[in-house]
Amino acid sequence: MTLILDGKDLARAFLHLQGLTDPPGRRIGQAGVAGLIDRLGFVQVDSINTATRAHHQILFSRNQTYREDQLIRLLERDRALFENWTHDASVIPVSSWPYWRHRFARERERLKARWTNWHGGDFHAEIDKVHAHIRENGPSRARDFDSDRERKEPGWWNWHPGKTALEYLWRCGEIAVTARENFAKIYDLSERVVPDTHFHDEVSHEDFVDWSCRSALDRLGAATHGEIAAFYDLVRPDEAKAWCERESGRSILAVEIDHGPGERRRAAYARPDIEAVITNAPEPPARVRTLSPFDPVLRDRKRAERLFGFSYRIEVFVPAPKRTYGYYVYPLLEKDRLIGRIDMICRRAEGILEVTAFWPEKGVRLGGGRLARLEAELSRMARFTGMEQVRFADGWRRAPAVQA
Repeated sequence: MTLILDGKDLARAFLHLQGLTDPPGRRIGQAGVAGLIDRLGFVQVDSINTATRAHHQILFSRNQTYREDQLIRLLERDRALFENWTHDASVIPVSSWPYWRHRFARERERLKARWTNWHGGDFHAEIDKVHAHIRENGPSRARDFDSDRERKEPGWWNWHPGKTALEYLWRCGEIAVTARENFAKIYDLSERVVPDTHFHDEVSHEDFVDWSCRSALDRLGAATHGEIAAFYDLVRPDEAKAWCERESGRSILAVEIDHGPGERRRAAYARPDIEAVITNAPEPPARVRTLSPFDPVLRDRKRAERLFGFSYRIEVFVPAPKRTYGYYVYPLLEKDRLIGRIDMICRRAEGILEVTAFWPEKGVRLGGGRLARLEAELSRMARFTGMEQVRFADGWRRAPAVQA
């Protein structure tokens, strides 16, 4: 008989698996931050810094004693993490390096063909040159290779050949990010960045697929084979499907997820202890918390909408007149409910965190208690970002959100 999981129960279990039911005020040290990232699987890195960058916000949402220099030390000093690609640029536990070797092998030919279509073939001749320069000169930046070329408009579509060669070598695991300066990547040879204890390890293709799928399912709780494949973006959907079919009834469970009246039950797979995970998932903290638009809970937008009834679309690339909300709007979590989204920006010259708009979800009322919890979260955000005060713009309280 197929196990049926209630969608609301799964949503709460997912929050627990993703670290959002832990006490957010309990002090966390270096080992705790490393353990949190391992628990998440990875943390997406992004350059947008309206209030704070995504990787820092993701960690701060889960533990509000976290500080940015903790992640920097783990990356640049302790080498407990490396930076590479999942579905996007991410920081990843260094113990996962052997599995990423399989991704690197796949990327070599795929990226060379794809980027030749985008950028032309000029970067091919730069690959050996760039690699040799780093081998001989050590840590290097993009400006070390393209400083004599005419500047172009920013964007991956306008990379110079040297920059393209750097990104290619990084995505293929030949070089690694050793540090960042003003968020610009500084590269060195991977063998000089990744500790020997992990750099030389290899795993079979079968073990790679098994780890990729099992590790993803452990962090999702229950998911379709497509969601499992998309979690790390390491294996193809057909590989995940074959793994699920092989392991179903052995080490994982075939389940159906019930998302409520009027919704078709969704066939999926679950970790074998999913019922215990659901039963033992703690009540999420009552405080309001700001999530990054790239939070792991929201990264799969369709799955997030099914689990939480929250439709989210990033509008960074939407022309301003066509935006429903704003350039970079933060979702707000209260207990296990996404209650709205907020537009805010650090006016760093003034030391002010300015709130320009808050849109509640349908049925969410900003009463006195909730307003106090929101203000407390904004005060925490101000302290985290180094701002001295919070300022609310005129008309910041908006009508309930429309579906994005």
